[in-house]
Amino acid sequence: MKVILAAITTVSCLALPAIAEEGTWKGEGSFSAGLNTGNTETSDLGIGLKISHETQAWRNGVEFIADYGTKNGSQTKNRLFFAGQSDRTLNDRLFGFARLSHEIDEFSAFDSRSFLGGGLGWQVLEGGAATWSLEGGPGVKFDRLKASTTGIPPETVPANWEESFSFIAASKFGYTFNDAVKFGNNTNLLYADTSTQIGNKTTLTALLTKSLSARFSFEVRHDTNPQPRFEATDTATRFSIVYAFGG
Repeated sequence: MKVILAAITTVSCLALPAIAEEGTWKGEGSFSAGLNTGNTETSDLGIGLKISHETQAWRNGVEFIADYGTKNGSQTKNRLFFAGQSDRTLNDRLFGFARLSHEIDEFSAFDSRSFLGGGLGWQVLEGGAATWSLEGGPGVKFDRLKASTTGIPPETVPANWEESFSFIAASKFGYTFNDAVKFGNNTNLLYADTSTQIGNKTTLTALLTKSLSARFSFEVRHDTNPQPRFEATDTATRFSIVYAFGG
């Protein structure tokens, strides 16, 4: 926990110079209903919040997601996710970034999973209907494994921390069909010796009013080396109502 707090402090120090400058604030809040497969075969409800602040040289953003699901009166999903990222423009295409993320998922093999790192990004496409950026760099991953019982006779393995060098990479693509319809596809990879997490999320957003939109999304999350008795792949299909503000 001390390491995570130190990481939050580091990213905050990077973001403060940009926030102190005048710039553009914008964000969105969402309420979603979804169907899940993999480690949880259930429907769920979720809320999300994204806020960003952009100046000529800096772009800072935070994201928060909470999902909760039940089946036959029993809780089947309880997940919280937080991420913060600061981007520093280096030239017309190149930027540097620092990123922190933290996830708690009750129905997984981990009490929590955290990442702290940074690197460089490249704006491949911008200024037109299509936008596309690539980014990647090194970091450190912190996994808090839950206590488990394995073997015959049963043997209890206590909860423990796994700390590993990692590498993060991301592709962020967007396409605006017209003023009312937008498409997005984001792919994320977090590599480590212990396991690699790969995620892909596709979205289609249609404007309903000036501030309200309807969004359909499909997300796949894959772990190359899941813990025993856990599935390697989870999927989530969601329909969301999104409220945009600022900008």
